[in-house]
Amino acid sequence: FGPNFPARRVETERDWDALILPNKSLRQLRDLMAWMEVGSIVMNDWGMKDRLAPGYKVLFYGPPGTGKTFTAKLLGKSVGREVYRIDLSSVVSKYIGETEKNLERIFSQAEAKGWILFFDEADALFGKRTKVSDAHDRYANQEVSYLLQRLEEFDGTVILATNEKDNIDEAFTRRFQAMIHFPIPGPDERLQIWRHSIPATLQIESTTALETIAKRFELTGGHIMNVVRYAAMKSAQRN
Repeated sequence: FGPNFPARRVETERDWDALILPNKSLRQLRDLMAWMEVGSIVMNDWGMKDRLAPGYKVLFYGPPGTGKTFTAKLLGKSVGREVYRIDLSSVVSKYIGETEKNLERIFSQAEAKGWILFFDEADALFGKRTKVSDAHDRYANQEVSYLLQRLEEFDGTVILATNEKDNIDEAFTRRFQAMIHFPIPGPDERLQIWRHSIPATLQIESTTALETIAKRFELTGGHIMNVVRYAAMKSAQRN
């Protein structure tokens, strides 16, 4: 779509066994996958189109490095749909009306091609509206109003990701079919992540070392992968 298109495709080669989340969050993700598989039957074949809002809107919330972007990629891979992450730096414009035009380009392409849209750090676009004190506030609120309307009309899957769900405007949260929490992993979850992060082709000096590290250090999955990257680099350097 050209270098100036404000969204980029994201994908992964990993599978669901690499995603470590609480059971409640996994159940909600399975419900989302179910809708992507049978939603058209419910809406069209069962005649629910004039009763239910189109599409499926979901919020991923939790600290950085807990798997929100990775999960969006896995969902696309599982249901055979392309996932496009919106580049907010390319979308948001200081010129009146340009932000809406950029967003419309994305939504139109997504509707035509069946993409899953992924808004990372969604606070920048979907944040709480402010009291109007000047022209800037008024136009910012107009962008939020446009997004509300476009989300209502969008007949597809939209995933918003944020570190703090309270930063999202309440008008959007009422439109979500699900809000899925990505918490900081506990010791047992961290141990699973450590084990999944090291391929079977590599050996570590002691398997109990991972258990000790998992209990002692409160790290997210993203932090753990950074540690593994550094350790692998230093090990390769030492041959």
